Amino acid sequence: MVEPASVRYDAAPPVVRITINRPEKRNALNVAVMADLRAAFGEARADDAIRVVVLTGEGNKAFSAGGDLGGFTAEQSKVEQHRLRGTLVDLFEDMTRLGKPIVARVNGHALAGGFGLMCACDLIVTADTAEFGMPEINTGLWPFIITAVVRHAMPERKALEMMMTGERIDATEASRWGIVNRVVPAGELDKAVDELCETLASKSPLIMKLGKDSFYASRDMGFREAMDYLHGQLGITLESEDVIEGVTAFLQKREPRWKGR
Repeated sequence: MVEPASVRYDAAPPVVRITINRPEKRNALNVAVMADLRAAFGEARADDAIRVVVLTGEGNKAFSAGGDLGGFTAEQSKVEQHRLRGTLVDLFEDMTRLGKPIVARVNGHALAGGFGLMCACDLIVTADTAEFGMPEINTGLWPFIITAVVRHAMPERKALEMMMTGERIDATEASRWGIVNRVVPAGELDKAVDELCETLASKSPLIMKLGKDSFYASRDMGFREAMDYLHGQLGITLESEDVIEGVTAFLQKREPRWKGR
């Protein structure tokens, strides 16, 4: 089991909770953390007993405060440092291709790279005390890498406003802009996440994978290309045993017994 110091992997099938365990650093992301997250997601992907992944940060102050590029050494060339920073790109790709729903349990502030990590999750449940922002501009930087996920997670003009001003928004405004799915009192966060995970875990794992894969694969396609691709995915899905089981269960007014094939 993956159990590095900076990331905890707590599996209770059908759900696993992956926790960034750096509360003293407000769960900031450095190269080691990103590599450990990739390993944790890889373990979740390989385990058929896991149907839902919850991503969160330790404590109640921060989901993740963003990038912490510590860990580089004087011996590393600038090219090598550039390559290592690209670990975040690989992490986002892993999350997109996981084939299982990822629920962000936002227990505190999600800022900069932490905001991007949150937006890379499929669904987001946040405590009403959380704040969100991309403050890089305030230190002469720009949130380059996370732009790829942020622009799909929220209206472009609002994203650009947050990037250009560096200002934060609260959970209520994040909900109004469709950035998060659910806002709940901090004391009810775990209950809300558990209820959502129970719902997700009750669905066909095969159809969940095909659906999530097609959602992300088609979003960057042209209209006709996307329609042709999705038409093909529908044909594949209709050949699955789970479709037959789902329709049969509906007609018989019972809960489906998914086979995952």
